[in-house]
Amino acid sequence: MAKRELVLEVKKLTKRYGSTTIIDNLNLSVRAGEAVALTGRNGAGKSTVLRCLIGADRANEGTIELDGVAVSETDPQIRRNLAAVIDDLDFFPDLSVVEHLDLLARAHGVADPDEVVDAVLHEVQLVPQSGQLPGTLSSGQRRRLALATAFVRPAKLLVLDEPEQRLDTEGVEWLAQRLRADRAAGTAIVMATHDEMLSRQVATRTVELGEPRG
Repeated sequence: MAKRELVLEVKKLTKRYGSTTIIDNLNLSVRAGEAVALTGRNGAGKSTVLRCLIGADRANEGTIELDGVAVSETDPQIRRNLAAVIDDLDFFPDLSVVEHLDLLARAHGVADPDEVVDAVLHEVQLVPQSGQLPGTLSSGQRRRLALATAFVRPAKLLVLDEPEQRLDTEGVEWLAQRLRADRAAGTAIVMATHDEMLSRQVATRTVELGEPRG
């Protein structure tokens, strides 16, 4: 059986802040349909790795390639192939929930943006809030909107930093189901998570950063 397409390749990634080395010589390859869960103690460097993967932070050493292209936050090809939910997203204050998603879907060339946006709104359970401004949403609803911005557009690689944050048990179960479906459709996923259930149900392998847990 032929190997799936190589989506992400990280070689000898090293990231330092001052004299402190956060990530030391990390190698990581992720193919289409694979999901890697980054685990480890707080401060182990999970979020740092993810920020380097999307080009928000620059590594001191090493290379990161997405679909054979060196990752740059401003490269249109990288932006087209990469969807990420890192930290809390900033939303346009004067655009409603549905307007945000519609803008993203159309910007990424989704064939039927109205249908896709409606489906995602139902999936993240934000139909009643679709006409609201993001600033009026609860923290849990804002998290669902952040996830919706990744799900409403095509991407070869999905990068998620603790996507389970502020979701209840039902929400985490929904998220696991959604990510399994994305993986089955060929999306590559790299996520940092503290949720063992989410990691167990979604990840095809786990990479522990920092010192192993006792």
